[in-house]
Amino acid sequence: MIKLSQACLGPEEEAAVVNVLRHDGYLGMGKETIAFEKELETFLKDASSGSVSLCCCHTGTAALHLATQALGIGPGDEVLIPSMTYIASFQAVSATGAKAVAVDIDPNSGAIDLSSAKSLMTSKTKAIMPVLYAGSMHMANDVYAFAKDNGLYVIEDAAHGFGQPFSFHDHVVTCISFDSIKNITCGEGGVVFSKNTRIVEKIKDLRLLGVEKDSDQRAKGGRSWDFDVKEQGWRYHMSNINAAIGRAQLKKIHLFLKRRTYIVSRYLNEISHPMIQMLAIDWRAPHIFPMLFLGNRDKFRQDLLKEGIETGAHYKANHLLSFYRTPYDLKGAEFFSEHVVSLPLHVNLTDEDVSTVIATVQKMCLN
Repeated sequence: MIKLSQACLGPEEEAAVVNVLRHDGYLGMGKETIAFEKELETFLKDASSGSVSLCCCHTGTAALHLATQALGIGPGDEVLIPSMTYIASFQAVSATGAKAVAVDIDPNSGAIDLSSAKSLMTSKTKAIMPVLYAGSMHMANDVYAFAKDNGLYVIEDAAHGFGQPFSFHDHVVTCISFDSIKNITCGEGGVVFSKNTRIVEKIKDLRLLGVEKDSDQRAKGGRSWDFDVKEQGWRYHMSNINAAIGRAQLKKIHLFLKRRTYIVSRYLNEISHPMIQMLAIDWRAPHIFPMLFLGNRDKFRQDLLKEGIETGAHYKANHLLSFYRTPYDLKGAEFFSEHVVSLPLHVNLTDEDVSTVIATVQKMCLN
């Protein structure tokens, strides 16, 4: 079976975990997590424009939740979110008590439709949450400008986008996932970063149950025993075990991205059929490879599975789910949701695997 997604782990990750288990003496948030944060700061500074403040947390969903809360968003507020995203984006907002407002997408790219966002804004709208669908940043600057013009924060769901060159702004908070199948993994993990140091410092407290300045104490190898808590916090910190895996993975990111972009280039260059529509995506740091199949998508996926090829459907439009169902239609998201197919994309794919996927897709299009 050719898997849709898969982590690429080796002896380096195993040794890093064993070192924590046998020698570190502390499995919670400690020196490995602090070291990983420093290495991520350096990586982002080198890959992007300017310096950034950041903190690691337990998952990418936790990162989104913390960012939303840290911006003061809660009951009575609204956040604009493209319907075409994983449910985590919506759940992170509704967890604060705020309303997740589903917005349409451009079916040619999967990116948020800013004209739809504009039409759904109200006096309660406090932020927009663009999604770096498949890791694409081609709409980022437009979203930043839209938010600034309308007095909104940007909570950037960049779960797919690690490895992209980011630009940093005071009104933008970016959240990335390091779960088991992302561009690098911590097993489970996430990171929040922003040029807005004040927001990141607040997130650091919130991830440790709201205990003020506990991150500072842990960076010194200690704990806070006499402390104050002024608002609801969460147990969302990253453990030393997860950080150790992430540190080993971070050393491989350039090799991982090179392999991923190579596989994408083969799909783009070697798959061609009137029933398939390729998407307008920035492929510099691809996480998934979605395309639109303009026939019977479910049968197409089933036929590929019979041939030993797993596929995905990223995603079902969130405004069609019972908990987030809207009284209005979002035609772009609905069309996309019905036709999207994701082909296998991960570093463990061999050249033969890629050739098999391409040949089988071409064959199934002719059936």
